[in-house]
Amino acid sequence: MTAPEYGWFGDDFTGATDTLAELAARGMRALLFLGLPDAARLERAGALDAVGIAGATRTMAPDAMAAALRPAGAFFRALGVRLMHYKCCSTFDSAPQVGNLAAAMAALAPGFPHGFRPVIGGQPNLGRYLLFANLFAAAGTGGAVHRIDRHPTMSRHPVTPMGEADLRLHLAAQGLTAAHLPYPAYQQDGAALEQALERLLESAPQAVLMDVSREDDLAAIGALLRRQAARAPLLAVGPSSVAQAWCADRARLPGRPALGPKPGPVLVLAGSLSPVTRAQVEAASGYRHLTLDPARLAADAGAIQALVREAGRLLDAGQDVLLLTETPRDTPLPPGEAAAATARLLAAAMRERPVRRLGIAGGDTSSIGVQALDLWGLSHAGTIAPGVALCHGHSDDPALHGVEIMLKGGQMGAPDLLAQFRA
Repeated sequence: MTAPEYGWFGDDFTGATDTLAELAARGMRALLFLGLPDAARLERAGALDAVGIAGATRTMAPDAMAAALRPAGAFFRALGVRLMHYKCCSTFDSAPQVGNLAAAMAALAPGFPHGFRPVIGGQPNLGRYLLFANLFAAAGTGGAVHRIDRHPTMSRHPVTPMGEADLRLHLAAQGLTAAHLPYPAYQQDGAALEQALERLLESAPQAVLMDVSREDDLAAIGALLRRQAARAPLLAVGPSSVAQAWCADRARLPGRPALGPKPGPVLVLAGSLSPVTRAQVEAASGYRHLTLDPARLAADAGAIQALVREAGRLLDAGQDVLLLTETPRDTPLPPGEAAAATARLLAAAMRERPVRRLGIAGGDTSSIGVQALDLWGLSHAGTIAPGVALCHGHSDDPALHGVEIMLKGGQMGAPDLLAQFRA
């Protein structure tokens, strides 16, 4: 197998599929695996330009992150990739004890000892911008842009609230000291930009934080990444703008409709409690809504079976079904336990009545939910909205192979997204 040039590890499944979509849009032969593939699986996948692994490290403690990432780093190093991308959320929501980005970099770095370790902030097509190291993000698709510590959702995230907009300080709190390359530097020619980078690297920083103020910045960043990767394989951290930068010299392929004819009834699991997803649920009037309480699902296996039977009855009748997590009224479950409970429900529902079009809303819900299904990989089928990819599932189970899957982060998509998904 010819060595792929690009490898990525997604800290959750929604983000991992966004990177898959960006690579595929530039003509890269890319496949996202749901675990470390063995040699036989890689051989069956055929020639690839980019190989990804979808993980769930965004919700893990540092020790658990290291246990998941060290073998992944060794795998990608042995595969021979030139760029190893640790894909984090575009809002950089992370904390010292949960999803620690310094811990991720430390676990992956042994296989990629290049002295240049870029952290790329901002992804303009999603309304994410890093200016003079300060992160700004839109509230929903096309929404108003806020400094991240004043963002109406991310500043109040239930697990990793963003209380600091300066990513140098945010990363330092997690144990990562970063030099900073501001966006005006990209206006220089390539040689001058290289010199500016070399001056930063003289102090041997743990990482170099790179601004992204607009789409045009990605071309300059990409040229810098490729020149540095030609010297030695390097490790980068950031959202899918890392892939956009790497592929900036490739023409974007013509877009194609993501959704073809409806392949039967549609099932959607909405585990996100974000205002964006809640607005999408409100607009999804064509579904039969089944409300679920994760705490009850976690405590009572009978509750799962009752919901599975009802969902199966509705799907058999040709109706589209939306499984909706209700807002906790009492003491809520920890997010990981809530996502695990809904994942068990999803897996049971897909065993009982597998559908050919499945949607999952919520980063944690998507990661744990897909892991509960009998899939080994995802390939890109189309882009439904910025940051929302449609994938084809790969499975040894004929009932699941080829299933259309939409994985959607809580902040992604217009209000009519779920309504469009069933059209």
